[in-house]
Amino acid sequence: MSENSSIQFMGAPGSPYTRKMVALMRYRRIPYQLKWHSRIGKNPDTTMPQPKVSLLPTFYLPDDKGELQAVTDSSPILRRFETEFSGRSVIPNDPALSFINWLIEDYGDEWLTKSMFHYRWHYDADIKKAGSILPRWGDNTGAEDAIQPISEFIISKQTSRLSYVGSNATTKPIIEDSFHRFLKILNDCLQENPFLLGKRPASADFAIYGQLTCLALFDPTPQAIITSQFPRIYAWTELMEDLSGLDISDDDWITIEHGLPKPLHALLQEIGRIYLPYLRANAAAVMAGADQMESEIDGQVWMQNPFPYQAKCLQWILETYQALGEQNTSDVNQLLNGTGITEQLQTGL
Repeated sequence: MSENSSIQFMGAPGSPYTRKMVALMRYRRIPYQLKWHSRIGKNPDTTMPQPKVSLLPTFYLPDDKGELQAVTDSSPILRRFETEFSGRSVIPNDPALSFINWLIEDYGDEWLTKSMFHYRWHYDADIKKAGSILPRWGDNTGAEDAIQPISEFIISKQTSRLSYVGSNATTKPIIEDSFHRFLKILNDCLQENPFLLGKRPASADFAIYGQLTCLALFDPTPQAIITSQFPRIYAWTELMEDLSGLDISDDDWITIEHGLPKPLHALLQEIGRIYLPYLRANAAAVMAGADQMESEIDGQVWMQNPFPYQAKCLQWILETYQALGEQNTSDVNQLLNGTGITEQLQTGL
């Protein structure tokens, strides 16, 4: 793909993964054309290829034969762009730090999104706002009597999906306690560095930013928590939207010779405490063909429908860890010492 090519993709303002990729492409100065999703379940351009699973954002990228394909997974897409567009990389050049970045990005994409979905579709004020605004993003000129049934459809569809995300009466305290700990840790991280891994953003920053566009900027319940207790995080989320003018250098990544900054290490402890145990329990349920996943997370019962995609996430993490090589594996293990992550990575599936 030519560096002068303009990437075409479709997304929605309410999609954290759309916001993740828009901000990343602005930062990397990759030319793009974004079309907004017109209505729930519909592609505004029927001339374009359709994805196997309708997810947002949907990118239209050439395959090996030069034919456009619809591609929807943000993390592989941004890594593809690392090879196709030079400069302003969001992947640290140190392999050990790159693996740390992978863990945090995956945590943002796959665990923090549980907080996003939980707050948006559990609390009445958040449901009301989302049900009102989301259909208007798709058709802001539509008549009120036409928008109302779309609003009701969205609310019904999304609240019914809470069981797949893992939000229920049993898991509510785990999700909310984890979210509060995350906010405290992120706030501490941002007091040491402007971004998680130094003075320039990594893909992990964009993953977390994407979820915070909902949690900090849109949904009333988590927004109230963040604006009242963590205004630094609210400000950071607004700043992340467009970093196209940020000056960077290769020296802006943190160095790891003396370990990680304490707040960053604390974030990895949270990942070892919550996210890796969840991934392992979910993968076990998926492999067993179970209809229900039930496990202990953070000393409490966790129940939800198994999620096959997140079983793949664990597999990809394990494969990346196993491919590090002896020296890089040693470096990663040293950085992760005390987080509980290494032991879970070494156990395998």
